Amino acid sequence: MFRYICKRIVYLLITLLIILTTTFFLMKKLPGTPFDSERFSLLPPEQQTQMLEKYGLNDPVIVQYGKYILNVAKGDFGTSFFYSGQPVSGVILGRIGPSALIGLQAILIGLSIGLILGIIAAWRHNSGIDYFTMVIAVLGVSVPNFVAAALLQYFIGLKWGILPVAFWESWKCSILPSVALSFSVTAMIARFMRTEMLDVLEQDYIVTAKAKGLNQFKVLMRHAVRNSIIPVVTILGPIVVNLLTGSLAVENIYSIPGIGSLFVDSIKTNDYSTIMGITVFYSSFYIFVMLVVDVLYSVIDPRIRLASNGKGD
Repeated sequence: MFRYICKRIVYLLITLLIILTTTFFLMKKLPGTPFDSERFSLLPPEQQTQMLEKYGLNDPVIVQYGKYILNVAKGDFGTSFFYSGQPVSGVILGRIGPSALIGLQAILIGLSIGLILGIIAAWRHNSGIDYFTMVIAVLGVSVPNFVAAALLQYFIGLKWGILPVAFWESWKCSILPSVALSFSVTAMIARFMRTEMLDVLEQDYIVTAKAKGLNQFKVLMRHAVRNSIIPVVTILGPIVVNLLTGSLAVENIYSIPGIGSLFVDSIKTNDYSTIMGITVFYSSFYIFVMLVVDVLYSVIDPRIRLASNGKGD
């Protein structure tokens, strides 16, 4: 197991380096500079050159890339151009809270409702609840989260006045964005769980357990659910990363000061350091979650062997 994890970490670090390299050179293709174009153009040429030299923007791109990689290896992500020279790590940390809160709530809502709907739909195949679940799954996958966010904002926020429409003033402000983000999560988990459970319920060991007179609820929970949950774990990894690191559209609709809105603002202002810092954060988090998912496979299903027995290499 330890050898397998070390091997995976090496592969994931290589993947992270490729992502950073690609993002860095694409970012340098953006027109303009991180400085306010109107004010910057009013400065004398000498001062313009001094500012570019100060931040290393006059160096060849390959030199800038080398310096950035060395600084990242030391844990230094540079300073933000837009946020008054604040450290990029501090700017990102200040935005994680709102994104993490609405993302975590959306995951809990979607996972709870999705698993329940998927299990019941498979157990009561071709029944009313099964058809209802499929309708929910189709709607959840088909309707973008920003459409759901706008509808919730209009009806629950504006028309009925039950919850705040936008901004970030109290915990109530996080409910509508969390519900909007949970629609697609509920739909995907319900659909995957239903499909896998229908296959598992037809396996010989399930038929044998039923024939032996075992309690149907125990057969469902101890055998069917456990062996059906692996596909859910597979899709849950990317879902967790996407939601916990912020949704660009939903955060902008509800004026939430999270990672998603920060990323959009950084691109608009050519804030190179912040763009790269968010890329490092997002990629590292994604890679870590994928590693956790790989390890969870062996916990959920003992038939999946990692390198602990030497077969995973």
